[in-house]
Amino acid sequence: MFIFKLLVILTLGYWIVMLGDTLWARKLMRQLPASSKPGGSASTESFAPAGLGQPRGTTAKELPLVSIIIAAKEEEASITETVKHLLNQTYPRFEIIAVNDRSQDGTGHKLEELRKWSQGKRQVEVPLTVIHVTTLPAGWLGKNHALYQGFLQARGQIILFTDADVLFQPHALADAVHYMKETDADHLTLTPKIVVNSFWLSAFVQYFFFALALYIRPWRANIDTQHKHGMGVGAFNMITRQAYDKIGTHQAFAFRPDDDLQLGMRVKQAGLRQRLASGRTQLAVEWYKSLREAVQGLEKNVFSGFQYRVLPAAAGVFGQLLLFFFPFVAIFVLDGWVFWSYVLSIVLMLSVYSLLIQSLIGKLGKELLVFPATVCLLSYIVTRSVWLTLRQGGIHWRGTFYVLEQLKKMKR
Repeated sequence: MFIFKLLVILTLGYWIVMLGDTLWARKLMRQLPASSKPGGSASTESFAPAGLGQPRGTTAKELPLVSIIIAAKEEEASITETVKHLLNQTYPRFEIIAVNDRSQDGTGHKLEELRKWSQGKRQVEVPLTVIHVTTLPAGWLGKNHALYQGFLQARGQIILFTDADVLFQPHALADAVHYMKETDADHLTLTPKIVVNSFWLSAFVQYFFFALALYIRPWRANIDTQHKHGMGVGAFNMITRQAYDKIGTHQAFAFRPDDDLQLGMRVKQAGLRQRLASGRTQLAVEWYKSLREAVQGLEKNVFSGFQYRVLPAAAGVFGQLLLFFFPFVAIFVLDGWVFWSYVLSIVLMLSVYSLLIQSLIGKLGKELLVFPATVCLLSYIVTRSVWLTLRQGGIHWRGTFYVLEQLKKMKR
């Protein structure tokens, strides 16, 4: 019984600390301001170029040129819609550089069709450059290499790295440039709205981002006095050319699967100014189409979050089960003050969950009812990711196999 008394004290103490940290963190969380019609409320449908994206007295030629770089591998299902959304941006000065990274499907063909289509439309004045990568040099992950090749062709003072399945509202780019200038940021990263099509996928996505937020504390990116913890989101990493050069470009983390996070970390470590904000009214992405696809996708890369080290991964799984799952079991088998302490722990835990999900995703629904099941599912994914990576001696990622020893070396 002594072990349960000790455990409940640790559990209750953990959730008290997390609640306090979360209440403090909400003050640091930002929402990217949306464009507004004169005399109206924020709109996600239209935007006047002379509004937030173009301050009064500023001509289009005086605004910074933005180079949007997209890496696409086997993305024929989404690349057309993504590029057309980008071509519809209201911001007056930008170019799009789409990099076809060794795709075996129709991605390259669709990009060439888009390029010819945009050149034939008078109303489309945005330069669309298509780069076809056919080989992957040693020491590079495919996506990182593709993004860097896009940068080599970029002319903009501001670089935006994004994914091939992200949908942009027309005013998204203008909002972001304005906010970046207003906050004097060297790097702006946005979290998009996550589109899900089923209850169980929604429940898992919410829990995954909840656990991730507790693990990496993304809001610390907005603390200008600390330079250790940064944040980067693959859907939207906007950075000045000078800052990107200063952190060593993608060459500095060429073999890292977590390239988006690495970019954000290095911005902070370089002493540069970073801003993390929610862009859920400007951006949307369907992260995975089904729960099965989410499980299979995370199995490939979640081990990288633990630096490919077994002990930290085991500690992560054990800690989740002990602090997040066991309280729901304990209230059925224990009694007395230990029982009530676990009840209080559950109340605190779900309060932290609700606060973070509302800040990160913007809504909270019935998914809360299956919280214990999602804890077990993520624990299973981490365990299987470790087992698969060790058994294979590496990871298969978008058609390429990467050896574990190389991955570990780049992590170090």
